[in-house]
Amino acid sequence: MELKQIHRIYFVGIGGIGMSAIARFFHEKGAAVSGYDRTSTQLTRQLEAEGISIHYTEDLALIDKAADLVVYTPAIPATQKELVYYRENGYEVVKRSDILQEITRELFAITVAGTHGKTTVSTMVAHLLRHSGYGCNAFLGGISSNYGKNFWSSEKPVAVIEADEYDRSFLKLSPDIALLTAMDPDHLDIYGTPAEVEAAFIQYTANIKPNGTLLARHGLPRGSELKGDNRLTYSLQNDAADIYATNIRMDNGGYEFDVMQQGWMIDNVQLHIGGMHNVENAVAAIGVAHLLGIGNDKIRAAVADFKGIRRRFEYLVKKNRVVYIDDYAHHPEELRALITSAKALFRGKKCTVIFQPHLFTRTRDFADGFAETLALADEVVLLPIYPARELPIEGVTSEMIAGRIKGPAVKIMPRDEVPAWLEKQPAELVITAGAGDIDLLREPVKEILASR
Repeated sequence: MELKQIHRIYFVGIGGIGMSAIARFFHEKGAAVSGYDRTSTQLTRQLEAEGISIHYTEDLALIDKAADLVVYTPAIPATQKELVYYRENGYEVVKRSDILQEITRELFAITVAGTHGKTTVSTMVAHLLRHSGYGCNAFLGGISSNYGKNFWSSEKPVAVIEADEYDRSFLKLSPDIALLTAMDPDHLDIYGTPAEVEAAFIQYTANIKPNGTLLARHGLPRGSELKGDNRLTYSLQNDAADIYATNIRMDNGGYEFDVMQQGWMIDNVQLHIGGMHNVENAVAAIGVAHLLGIGNDKIRAAVADFKGIRRRFEYLVKKNRVVYIDDYAHHPEELRALITSAKALFRGKKCTVIFQPHLFTRTRDFADGFAETLALADEVVLLPIYPARELPIEGVTSEMIAGRIKGPAVKIMPRDEVPAWLEKQPAELVITAGAGDIDLLREPVKEILASR
């Protein structure tokens, strides 16, 4: 499979965040791109507006029967009619990860992996390279607030890729620079044990190209087993790391700080998004920019202009009386970083967290962790579990978390009842969090709180 020889390409599940980035890549290279998805979304409508043909029913009359290549996502059932047709009729059918594998072979590849932080770090790296004029092709797992997209192209033969560990697909990538943000247990329905999760991330680093570089978060478990001909570590402010922040100051919901590395430093970096974990993410991105030879002034300007990612510590209302933050956090450690950072930035405000657990298996595996983390809030509203790809598990419900939360008042309510409940509450600092359809609350909650 040579990318330049693909002139017609069809996507089964084109509306996924990772699939749509690849669809945009081929569209901008001049290929005829079309595809299927189950439902029309804001993202699929954007793709259609860009000239990509999409339909929303499984219909063999609407597929591209002249396609050179068919790409599918693991989220699509094996029985999907179009996928079955392509397989039974001799078409070349590949996973999304197979395309990314080829891209990492053909381009200078910067990949970002980790159980959390990868979307923010990959978007920061791609933004720094674009804003500074260095240039890159960006394949992201979130929508950049600066550009309103999860993909952009460049003539520069460089790619920034978010590396997804979900179905081990990131093990196909061969990066020149590999970042590793976290190795916490997750996706245990796939991996089985925390040790297997760690083993997969170690293998990810073993795939770095000869003379390539690993930039890993300082203090990762089994850090001595990580691979890479050149290895560096980064940290929020631990000076045992190769790259770290110092002199961190909070400023109007953002931060100002210096970044130190042996023989080099950059001072007075301004980051205008919230979350102390985002300072650490910025340190990683700045480390990559410095490795690529981008100058301090360009780095400073790019970081100051970074507007964040949709649903990653995203301010939807930011007033003296009330603040509303929306975030994709769906793992206990992500929630911990979100809640602690928000409370530090807005001390004294009552913190209300509205959380939707994602997946029955994750709720079962991390109920104690979720309860411990949510206890950091002053008030908790739990929505029913969002099942995604899973069938229910007996006894696994949001009550499993609620019953273990010690301290704050806890309520369980359907998503649709939240706006009416919130109307009657004297809210000060409100956080919505989760990876399911809780994002449908964004606009109604924003409207209620912005009017106060």
